[in-house]
Amino acid sequence: MRKVVASALVWSMLLVGWAHGEEQVLRDIAYDDQHESQKLDVYLADTQEPAPVMVFIHGGGWEAGSKADVPYFLRKANNEGWLAVVSVEYRFTNVAVHPAQVDDCARAIQYVRQHAEEWNIAPHRIGVTGGSAGGHLTAYMALQDDEANPDSDDPVARQSSRVAFAIPFAGPTDWGLLSKIEHTHPGYFRLLGVAPGTPADQLEAERVKDVSPASFASDDDPPMLIVHGDADKIVPFEHAAVLEAALEKAEVEVELYVVKGGSHGVAGAGGEGGERAEAYMREKFGHAEPAPSKEAEVAQP
Repeated sequence: MRKVVASALVWSMLLVGWAHGEEQVLRDIAYDDQHESQKLDVYLADTQEPAPVMVFIHGGGWEAGSKADVPYFLRKANNEGWLAVVSVEYRFTNVAVHPAQVDDCARAIQYVRQHAEEWNIAPHRIGVTGGSAGGHLTAYMALQDDEANPDSDDPVARQSSRVAFAIPFAGPTDWGLLSKIEHTHPGYFRLLGVAPGTPADQLEAERVKDVSPASFASDDDPPMLIVHGDADKIVPFEHAAVLEAALEKAEVEVELYVVKGGSHGVAGAGGEGGERAEAYMREKFGHAEPAPSKEAEVAQP
């Protein structure tokens, strides 16, 4: 009886009012035990049937940022009650370099599937989105092979890491571009564990390929909406073009939404890029935009 009461108490402490004070948020759920950063927040949907879920991966150069920075279009849908949102924290490059970040995000998706019934989530209706470094990891989640290990003793590891669709915002996709276009952000190099400014021709070819999501495009990949500004100086627009071309070659459903004059601020998933992402998400999940209401809504930043 004490265990039941204690569990109920923990859940009641985790359930946090959001927006109108009705939403339920489970915070800082550990999805692995290798590092204290491996945690996620679950914004539960208010539905009778299992709800679709968007997994959000924040940006910050793989060395900063927070899972608390959930984009408006996701907060809006969760506030409407039909969408669950899972926001993932992962190891930064000062803790571990690539592929640690990829491994963490894949593990988080597997963890969501393992707890889908508990959280009233539909395990076959998982989308993923993120911007900048989170855009890189979003594309990676969509394009890499399934991480499921059916022979594992760990029930989480037996779950699929695949997603139904992906929406990367302003994410790096091809480290081969470092030898063709100037990339000034140190994160590109730190992710590989090398000093910023290292000449591109000195980077290990296999590492360059492995860190690049575009390398893994294949005909079994899920649909993708790529959102990128054509004036982005942090993640040059060529990254979006390369990814689009790779997916088209693999005959994968892909849309490239170009924000004209858009800087790297597009990674924040606001403005017209966020609006297109919301429409795309609703289309993929089969949930129409609700009629205008007089009730207060979550304010868009």
